[in-house]
Amino acid sequence: MSDTLLRTLDLIEPGDLVIYHGSITDRHGLYLAKPCDCFYCVRADYLGSDDVRYRLTDPYSDDPNALALRCVRRQSVTRSTANA
Repeated sequence: MSDTLLRTLDLIEPGDLVIYHGSITDRHGLYLAKPCDCFYCVRADYLGSDDVRYRLTDPYSDDPNALALRCVRRQSVTRSTANA
C-alpha cells in the first residue's frame, strides 16, 4: 500500500506521529503511536474486535519505550502532518 494512500485514508501505522486530543486534557500533544499490546487489547483483537487501540510514547524521550498512555481509542488521535 502506498504512503499516499495511507495519508489519504488517515491510517495510523506503528511509529507514526499522532496528536492526542482525548479525554485526559493534561496529556494532549504529540506522541508516537504503536498498537497497544496490553493483555486486554491483545485479547480483544484475538476475539475479533474492530476497535483499534494504541500505546502512545513520548517522541522526545531518551527511552523510546517509555509509556505515556495506553489503550487510546482511534477517535482520540489524529495522524500528524509531520509524517508526510
